[in-house]
Amino acid sequence: MGGVCVIFGFVLSMLIYIGLMTFCLHNPDYVAILGVLCTILSMCIIGMMDDLLGWKKGLRQWQKPIFTLFAALPMMVINAGQSTMNLPIIGVVDWGILFPLLIVPLGIVGASNSYNMVAGYNGLEAGMGIIMLSALGYYAFLTNEKSAMILAICMVGALVAFLYFNWYPARVFPGDTMTYPVGALIACVAILGNMEKIAVAIFLPYAFDFIIQAAGGFRKEAFARVNEDGSLEKPYKGIYHLTHLAIAVLKRMKQNVYERDVVLLLCGLELAVVGLSFLTCL
Repeated sequence: MGGVCVIFGFVLSMLIYIGLMTFCLHNPDYVAILGVLCTILSMCIIGMMDDLLGWKKGLRQWQKPIFTLFAALPMMVINAGQSTMNLPIIGVVDWGILFPLLIVPLGIVGASNSYNMVAGYNGLEAGMGIIMLSALGYYAFLTNEKSAMILAICMVGALVAFLYFNWYPARVFPGDTMTYPVGALIACVAILGNMEKIAVAIFLPYAFDFIIQAAGGFRKEAFARVNEDGSLEKPYKGIYHLTHLAIAVLKRMKQNVYERDVVLLLCGLELAVVGLSFLTCL
């Protein structure tokens, strides 16, 4: 449950920001930001429930989307974001009341659960979060979406501090206490900054991981088999996770594959996806 430290740092930094803006600049309109904080803290509680119950006795797969749906309620009731979206081929679509009632919860539930799926390796969750939120924060800066930018920057700072202790060999582990809130924050930042298109694009590796897991019936674990020298082997003959695919690819390039190799490859893949996303969405 090392994610508690990340969420504490993120919430504290956001409250400091709100305090400074309120008392120094007399700008107290922070309904959207407080709505995001409510969602993130709710996600943190759900993650803590899963972590406390344990890996084998945690929340069931069908329970997780239901619990995270309740965490999306704060963003729904404040009607966060804009209901108009510019979709490829179709063009501009105004979702109206369906945006807060359907698009917002689907985005938050999907992002939080997807982000939780590519995990389990030292530095992987924090590294991917830093890359994705940095991209969204920069995009928010370019489009002058201040609230979205501040939310992304504050979480990036918390994740960088956490990564120092989580990099291989890790001294602290994030758990679902971190993965659910960070995934939900990515969705919240995209909604507030009207960046749904680029958010979907940078989640493509996670979508690919979902497809691989679905093909295996969601019954295989992402963890690898560890040799005596610390190198990794695929735990199954087939490929049932993105991490398994990373090990298979690296095995063709070098004899021994280590945990940091898998993390660096997947983070490099995410960087490439982010770069292509900016080229197509800007």
